[in-house]
Amino acid sequence: MNIALIGYGRMGHEIEAIAMQRGHTVKLRVDLANKAELDDRNLKDIDVAIEFSSPEVAFDNVAACLNRKVPVVSGTTGWNDKVSLAADLCRKKKTAFIHSSNFSIGVNLLFRLNRDLARQMDRYRQYSASIEEIHHTKKLDAPSGTALSLAQGIVGEHMGYTGFAMEGEVSSNKIPIRAVREGAVPGTHIITWDSEIDSIVLKHEAKNRQGFALGAVVAAEFISGKEGVFSMSDVLGF
Repeated sequence: MNIALIGYGRMGHEIEAIAMQRGHTVKLRVDLANKAELDDRNLKDIDVAIEFSSPEVAFDNVAACLNRKVPVVSGTTGWNDKVSLAADLCRKKKTAFIHSSNFSIGVNLLFRLNRDLARQMDRYRQYSASIEEIHHTKKLDAPSGTALSLAQGIVGEHMGYTGFAMEGEVSSNKIPIRAVREGAVPGTHIITWDSEIDSIVLKHEAKNRQGFALGAVVAAEFISGKEGVFSMSDVLGF
Protein backbone atom coordinates (compact mmCIF):
# COMPACT_ATOMS: atom_id res chain seq x y z
CA MET A 1 0.00 0.00 0.00
CA ASN A 2 0.94 3.63 -0.46
CA ILE A 3 0.41 5.29 2.91
CA ALA A 4 0.04 8.91 3.97
CA LEU A 5 1.16 9.58 7.55
CA ILE A 6 -0.61 12.54 9.10
CA GLY A 7 1.12 13.50 12.32
CA TYR A 8 4.83 12.70 12.19
CA GLY A 9 5.75 12.67 15.85
CA ARG A 10 6.80 9.67 17.90
CA MET A 11 3.77 7.61 16.88
CA GLY A 12 4.21 8.59 13.23
CA HIS A 13 7.77 7.34 13.25
CA GLU A 14 6.75 4.07 14.93
CA ILE A 15 3.99 3.55 12.35
CA GLU A 16 6.40 4.27 9.52
CA ALA A 17 8.85 1.65 10.77
CA ILE A 18 6.14 -1.02 11.14
CA ALA A 19 4.60 -0.18 7.75
CA MET A 20 7.95 -0.51 6.00
CA GLN A 21 8.64 -3.81 7.78
CA ARG A 22 5.33 -5.09 6.38
CA GLY A 23 6.24 -4.09 2.82
CA HIS A 24 4.31 -0.83 2.51
CA THR A 25 5.50 2.54 1.19
CA VAL A 26 5.09 5.82 3.05
CA LYS A 27 4.60 8.29 0.21
CA LEU A 28 3.46 11.32 2.18
CA ARG A 29 4.38 12.65 5.61
CA VAL A 30 2.32 15.56 6.92
CA ASP A 31 2.76 17.55 10.10
CA LEU A 32 1.81 21.05 11.24
CA ALA A 33 4.56 22.63 9.14
CA ASN A 34 3.28 21.21 5.84
CA LYS A 35 -0.43 20.49 6.44
CA ALA A 36 -1.28 22.26 3.17
CA GLU A 37 0.15 19.21 1.37
CA LEU A 38 -3.09 17.32 2.05
CA ASP A 39 -4.22 18.25 -1.46
CA ASP A 40 -5.36 16.58 -4.68
CA ARG A 41 -1.86 16.16 -6.07
CA ASN A 42 -0.30 14.56 -3.00
CA LEU A 43 -3.26 12.34 -2.14
CA LYS A 44 -3.83 11.10 -5.68
CA ASP A 45 -1.93 7.81 -5.33
CA ILE A 46 -2.50 7.20 -1.62
CA ASP A 47 -4.25 3.94 -0.68
CA VAL A 48 -4.77 4.73 3.04
CA ALA A 49 -4.06 7.65 5.35
CA ILE A 50 -3.07 6.98 8.95
CA GLU A 51 -3.83 9.97 11.15
CA PHE A 52 -2.30 10.53 14.61
CA SER A 53 -2.24 14.29 15.03
CA SER A 54 -3.98 16.44 17.67
CA PRO A 55 -7.64 17.00 18.66
CA GLU A 56 -7.72 20.53 17.27
CA VAL A 57 -6.85 19.52 13.70
CA ALA A 58 -7.97 15.87 13.54
CA PHE A 59 -11.33 16.46 11.86
CA ASP A 60 -9.88 18.77 9.20
CA ASN A 61 -7.14 16.23 8.43
CA VAL A 62 -9.59 13.35 8.22
CA ALA A 63 -12.06 15.35 6.11
CA ALA A 64 -9.34 16.40 3.68
CA CYS A 65 -8.68 12.72 2.95
CA LEU A 66 -12.27 11.48 2.93
CA ASN A 67 -13.31 14.27 0.56
CA ARG A 68 -10.77 12.83 -1.88
CA LYS A 69 -12.02 9.26 -1.29
CA VAL A 70 -8.87 8.27 0.60
CA PRO A 71 -9.65 5.76 3.39
CA VAL A 72 -8.57 6.93 6.84
CA VAL A 73 -7.36 5.22 10.00
CA SER A 74 -7.51 7.76 12.83
CA GLY A 75 -6.05 7.23 16.28
CA THR A 76 -6.29 10.81 17.54
CA THR A 77 -8.37 11.14 20.70
CA GLY A 78 -10.11 14.14 22.21
CA TRP A 79 -12.32 14.99 19.21
CA ASN A 80 -15.25 12.67 19.92
CA ASP A 81 -17.79 15.42 19.21
CA LYS A 82 -16.82 15.33 15.52
CA VAL A 83 -16.09 11.66 14.93
CA SER A 84 -19.71 11.04 13.91
CA LEU A 85 -19.41 13.86 11.35
CA ALA A 86 -16.37 12.14 9.87
CA ALA A 87 -18.30 8.85 9.73
CA ASP A 88 -21.17 10.60 7.90
CA LEU A 89 -18.70 12.13 5.43
CA CYS A 90 -17.14 8.70 4.85
CA ARG A 91 -20.53 7.24 3.94
CA LYS A 92 -21.33 10.20 1.69
CA LYS A 93 -18.04 9.85 -0.19
CA LYS A 94 -18.31 6.04 -0.32
CA THR A 95 -14.89 5.39 1.11
CA ALA A 96 -13.65 3.83 4.39
CA PHE A 97 -12.99 5.13 7.88
CA ILE A 98 -11.99 3.67 11.20
CA HIS A 99 -11.45 5.59 14.43
CA SER A 100 -10.31 3.99 17.65
CA SER A 101 -9.21 5.36 20.98
CA ASN A 102 -6.51 2.69 20.93
CA PHE A 103 -5.28 0.49 18.07
CA SER A 104 -3.22 -1.85 20.23
CA ILE A 105 -4.35 -5.42 19.67
CA GLY A 106 -3.80 -6.11 23.37
CA VAL A 107 -5.95 -3.15 24.41
CA ASN A 108 -8.73 -4.24 22.08
CA LEU A 109 -8.65 -7.66 23.69
CA LEU A 110 -8.93 -5.78 27.00
CA PHE A 111 -11.99 -3.91 25.66
CA ARG A 112 -13.63 -7.27 24.94
CA LEU A 113 -12.74 -8.76 28.33
CA ASN A 114 -13.92 -5.57 30.05
CA ARG A 115 -17.36 -5.82 28.44
CA ASP A 116 -17.65 -9.52 29.19
CA LEU A 117 -16.70 -9.01 32.84
CA ALA A 118 -19.07 -6.04 33.25
CA ARG A 119 -21.93 -8.18 31.90
CA GLN A 120 -21.23 -10.82 34.54
CA MET A 121 -20.75 -8.27 37.33
CA ASP A 122 -24.20 -6.81 36.69
CA ARG A 123 -25.45 -9.84 38.64
CA TYR A 124 -23.18 -9.12 41.61
CA ARG A 125 -23.87 -5.59 42.77
CA GLN A 126 -21.65 -5.93 45.85
CA TYR A 127 -18.75 -5.10 43.51
CA SER A 128 -18.04 -1.53 42.42
CA ALA A 129 -16.00 -0.59 39.35
CA SER A 130 -13.19 1.94 39.01
CA ILE A 131 -10.68 2.78 36.29
CA GLU A 132 -7.14 4.12 36.53
CA GLU A 133 -5.08 5.27 33.56
CA ILE A 134 -1.40 6.28 33.61
CA HIS A 135 0.33 8.12 30.76
CA HIS A 136 3.38 10.23 29.99
CA THR A 137 3.37 13.90 30.92
CA LYS A 138 2.86 15.02 27.30
CA LYS A 139 -0.51 13.29 27.03
CA LEU A 140 -2.96 16.12 26.31
CA ASP A 141 -6.39 14.68 27.14
CA ALA A 142 -7.52 13.35 30.51
CA PRO A 143 -9.07 10.94 30.98
CA SER A 144 -7.56 9.09 28.06
CA GLY A 145 -9.70 7.99 25.15
CA THR A 146 -8.98 4.40 26.12
CA ALA A 147 -10.28 4.98 29.65
CA LEU A 148 -13.43 6.53 28.22
CA SER A 149 -13.91 3.51 25.94
CA LEU A 150 -13.50 1.20 28.93
CA ALA A 151 -16.07 3.20 30.90
CA GLN A 152 -18.49 3.10 27.96
CA GLY A 153 -17.98 -0.65 27.73
CA ILE A 154 -18.99 -1.06 31.36
CA VAL A 155 -22.00 1.27 31.06
CA GLY A 156 -23.22 -0.69 28.03
CA GLU A 157 -23.27 -3.96 29.97
CA HIS A 158 -23.97 -3.00 33.60
CA MET A 159 -27.31 -1.47 34.55
CA GLY A 160 -25.88 0.03 37.73
CA TYR A 161 -23.79 2.62 35.88
CA THR A 162 -24.91 5.52 33.70
CA GLY A 163 -21.57 7.19 33.02
CA PHE A 164 -18.21 8.13 34.48
CA ALA A 165 -16.79 10.85 36.71
CA MET A 166 -13.28 11.98 37.51
CA GLU A 167 -11.93 10.90 40.87
CA GLY A 168 -13.35 13.12 43.58
CA GLU A 169 -16.56 13.88 41.68
CA VAL A 170 -18.15 10.46 42.03
CA SER A 171 -21.76 9.49 42.59
CA SER A 172 -23.02 5.96 43.14
CA ASN A 173 -23.99 5.39 39.50
CA LYS A 174 -20.81 6.87 37.97
CA ILE A 175 -17.59 4.97 37.34
CA PRO A 176 -14.67 6.82 38.95
CA ILE A 177 -11.68 7.42 36.66
CA ARG A 178 -8.26 8.38 38.00
CA ALA A 179 -5.88 9.96 35.46
CA VAL A 180 -2.16 10.02 36.28
CA ARG A 181 0.52 11.79 34.24
CA GLU A 182 4.09 10.80 34.99
CA GLY A 183 7.40 10.21 33.25
CA ALA A 184 7.38 8.63 29.80
CA VAL A 185 4.75 5.93 30.45
CA PRO A 186 3.31 4.77 27.06
CA GLY A 187 0.00 3.78 28.63
CA THR A 188 -1.34 1.67 31.50
CA HIS A 189 -5.04 0.98 32.10
CA ILE A 190 -6.45 -0.79 35.15
CA ILE A 191 -10.08 -1.78 35.74
CA THR A 192 -10.89 -2.85 39.30
CA TRP A 193 -14.06 -4.43 40.64
CA ASP A 194 -13.87 -4.12 44.40
CA SER A 195 -15.98 -5.57 47.21
CA GLU A 196 -15.60 -5.93 50.98
CA ILE A 197 -14.19 -9.43 50.59
CA ASP A 198 -12.09 -9.37 47.41
CA SER A 199 -11.08 -7.52 44.23
CA ILE A 200 -10.98 -8.49 40.56
CA VAL A 201 -8.50 -6.58 38.38
CA LEU A 202 -7.98 -6.30 34.61
CA LYS A 203 -4.77 -4.54 33.57
CA HIS A 204 -3.04 -3.66 30.32
CA GLU A 205 0.44 -2.17 30.45
CA ALA A 206 2.06 -1.04 27.21
CA LYS A 207 5.83 -1.54 27.18
CA ASN A 208 6.34 0.76 24.19
CA ARG A 209 4.43 2.28 21.26
CA GLN A 210 4.99 -0.63 18.87
CA GLY A 211 1.69 -2.29 19.75
CA PHE A 212 -0.27 0.87 18.89
CA ALA A 213 1.66 1.26 15.62
CA LEU A 214 1.18 -2.37 14.57
CA GLY A 215 -2.56 -2.20 15.22
CA ALA A 216 -2.88 0.98 13.15
CA VAL A 217 -1.08 -0.61 10.20
CA VAL A 218 -3.17 -3.79 10.49
CA ALA A 219 -6.30 -1.61 10.47
CA ALA A 220 -5.03 0.21 7.36
CA GLU A 221 -4.48 -3.12 5.63
CA PHE A 222 -8.02 -4.14 6.57
CA ILE A 223 -9.84 -1.05 5.22
CA SER A 224 -7.77 -0.65 2.05
CA GLY A 225 -10.15 -1.19 -0.88
CA LYS A 226 -13.21 -1.40 1.34
CA GLU A 227 -16.19 0.93 1.78
CA GLY A 228 -17.84 1.72 5.10
CA VAL A 229 -17.26 2.76 8.71
CA PHE A 230 -15.43 0.11 10.70
CA SER A 231 -14.19 -0.61 14.23
CA MET A 232 -11.27 -2.57 15.62
CA SER A 233 -13.75 -5.33 16.43
CA ASP A 234 -14.26 -5.69 12.67
CA VAL A 235 -10.50 -5.74 12.10
CA LEU A 236 -9.87 -8.39 14.76
CA GLY A 237 -12.96 -10.45 14.07
CA PHE A 238 -14.83 -10.18 17.38
